[in-house]
Amino acid sequence: MGILQNILAVIVVLGLLITVHEFGHFWVARRCGIRVLRFSVGFGKPLVSRVDRHGTEFALAAIPLGGYVKMLDEREGPVDPSEQHLAFNRQHVLKRIAVVAAGPLANFILAVVAYWVMFMAGTSAIVPMVGEVTPDTPAARGGLQNGQEIVSVQGRQTPDWNDVNLALVAEIGASGHLEISTKDRQGRLEMHQLPVERFMVRQDPPEPLGTLGFAPWRPAVAPVIGQVLDDSPAAQGGLQPGDRIRSVAGEPISTWEALVSHVQAAADTPLALRIERDGRDMTITVTPEGREQDGVTTGFMGAGVGSVSWPEEYQRTLSWGPLGAMGQALSRTGEMTSLTVGSIGKMITGLISPSNLSGPITIARVAGDSARSGLETFISFLAYLSISLGVLNLLPVPVLDGGHLVYYVIELVRGRPVSERVQAFGLRIGMALIASLMLMAFYFDIMRL
Repeated sequence: MGILQNILAVIVVLGLLITVHEFGHFWVARRCGIRVLRFSVGFGKPLVSRVDRHGTEFALAAIPLGGYVKMLDEREGPVDPSEQHLAFNRQHVLKRIAVVAAGPLANFILAVVAYWVMFMAGTSAIVPMVGEVTPDTPAARGGLQNGQEIVSVQGRQTPDWNDVNLALVAEIGASGHLEISTKDRQGRLEMHQLPVERFMVRQDPPEPLGTLGFAPWRPAVAPVIGQVLDDSPAAQGGLQPGDRIRSVAGEPISTWEALVSHVQAAADTPLALRIERDGRDMTITVTPEGREQDGVTTGFMGAGVGSVSWPEEYQRTLSWGPLGAMGQALSRTGEMTSLTVGSIGKMITGLISPSNLSGPITIARVAGDSARSGLETFISFLAYLSISLGVLNLLPVPVLDGGHLVYYVIELVRGRPVSERVQAFGLRIGMALIASLMLMAFYFDIMRL
């Protein structure tokens, strides 16, 4: 069922993003007096299609990995002399720039609209309260303490953990000090300078809080089983959702963290668990499976925690009116665009590991997870993916919209178009680059599995 949900979620997400992107090209082309021959969502043979009164075919094709808008163009075939004025290649360079730029622009507009709706509806958030601080770490040396609320990072306001993490990820590669402002339970503000050196360089995945040496505050989590994976050691041992673990190997436990510690330390070793089920006590034996990561073997039993109840004072709802929500939406879109562009630059310069690249498998998994997590999370993921698609298409790589824009800007400056030979050479380079990136993304997707 989870795989099916992932597939449906990614079809919805990619279908919407592709349609919006191509509609941007289509809408501006029509306004510029260019004849559009086909608007296709997907590649390959059309599954369904219809032709409108302007002679444009709208098609839904079999391969849902992209789309395209085909315009009348003398470079792609003969054009009747009576329609040459409708051909794309006959338009002024500024019109061609507008048509090409409209696709990525539509993706940014979609992100703004998605964030606007989300901020007007209100977003639920967990107060970014500092939990355990590890001694002799940047957080400890900077004076962070358990129970302090993080109110800003590097001058950026942080009303929830999402903002804290985004602000820290934007500082990948930083050396010197990170400025974090906190307030205690009495409302007293304090400024902290956390020393860092090449912050999170080449981490996969980046772990900003762990790198600084502190964890979010969390309520005590009872050792109650919420889910059990099929064919896992927990399922084979007889654990069921709703079971409360009372003791492990004869040692009483009261928190989920204590259970995890016992399990991780008992790889391939039978553990006697005393559990409470439906008001009755019983003992079962589970043998955690040993799994090796980074040269260390830890135990895994395949059971997840039940729902966690957060105290009301650690929760907040952030909402705005229509105008305020639009301001927040524009700000968030700008921040995410800047973060995406910066991340690409840091990946090129080696500060971010290329193993952080994600392909369709990871997108499908994250899309499915976000859909299951609720509408707010799904909309946020949709907006971020739309921004990523917009940024990616604006990269100055031949075959992408950004590569075409480079050619047209050169034409605008020089007064004549870039030669067909140069464009053909650039197209081959661009296709090789995109193919390489796709192969890398698939490879890292598979490695994550």
